[in-house]
Parts: sequence; structure tokens; C-alpha cells
Amino acid sequence: MKNTIITISRQYGSAGRGIGHLVAEQLGLECYDSQIISKIAEESGFNADYVKQNSEMTAETGFFASLTGMDLYTYSNRDTIWILQSRIINELAEKGPCVIVGRCADYILRDKYDLLRVFIYADDEDRIRRITEEYHEADSYPEKHLIANDKRRAAYYDLYTDQKFGDYHYYDLCLSSSSLGIETCAHMIAEAYEKKTAE
Repeated sequence: MKNTIITISRQYGSAGRGIGHLVAEQLGLECYDSQIISKIAEESGFNADYVKQNSEMTAETGFFASLTGMDLYTYSNRDTIWILQSRIINELAEKGPCVIVGRCADYILRDKYDLLRVFIYADDEDRIRRITEEYHEADSYPEKHLIANDKRRAAYYDLYTDQKFGDYHYYDLCLSSSSLGIETCAHMIAEAYEKKTAE
């Protein structure tokens, strides 16, 4: 019998990570998020911050990056991270039903496991408020920071999958944390999981 895994894909600043942890708590499941980064860093020797930036989003590319050296060797390093990430996510899924946040888990596990694939999105206003007030990541020009991160995350997903990031065709549930709220989103995902596993 296949394990049923909940994968949470999310827009930057949509509270998808928090929702994933709430779902896991409600269902009594493990939630894998930062543990994946730590494991990749441990096995690769790369800095955890470097892994975080290159396990879900592309590094800056183009003329500016070539001047600063930011993208030197990044492609091969990113490939190494992708290979490790795929193996680690499969190993975590093999342990049993769980929630996995981000890192293309919906694509990596698509052929081997029974998935409940969720996409969380939110209004730009809510996302900007969250990244400035809660994440403390963009005190200056938060709109540009948001757009840049959206582009990088989508580019990474497009690079390593044959799917389009955020396309509803590839998800079982697409939920707005702005319209529904964090707790309601978590409850709806947990309810959908319970119905799916009861079949």
C-alpha cells in the first residue's frame, strides 16, 4: 500500500509553511521543511543558507551576476543539491505518511506515492505584510523583493520539472490564505486528507 503524502507548494509569503505545520499537528504527522535543508547541507558540505537559496529558487543570473560572480559554478552546485534533495525527500516519504513543504516534493514523489498536492497562494498585500513584519526580509522595496522571489521560485520549478509552478492542473487543492485564513486552510487540507485516506 502506498503512503499518502501531503505536499505543500506555496507562493512566497503566503504562510504555506505555517499551514503545513498546522496540518501535520492536526493529523499527528511529521512535517518536513527545514530538516531537508539541514540534511542537504550536512551531506553536501554546502552552507545551509546557500542550500536554502538553491533548493527552491534559482540564483540571480544575467550580466549583473556575471560581474559579481554570484552564478559562478552555481548550475553544477544546484544540480548536486537537486539530486540530494530528491533522494532525501524520497527517503522521508518512505518512512510513512507525512507533510512535506516545498522543494518540488509534489513532482519528485509523483510516480511513487499517493499524494494530496496542495498549492497555497495569497494577495500581494498580505504577502508583503508577512515578509516585512513576520519574516523581516524586505524592509526596503518589498514589492520588488516579492516579484524577484516569485520569478526565481517559478524559474527553479520550471528548470527541474515539466510542470508550471502554480498551475492548478497539477494540484488537488488550491487555497487562498488571504480569503480563508491560515487555520481554515489547515483544517480543509486535514479534512481532505482524512477523506482521501478513508477511501
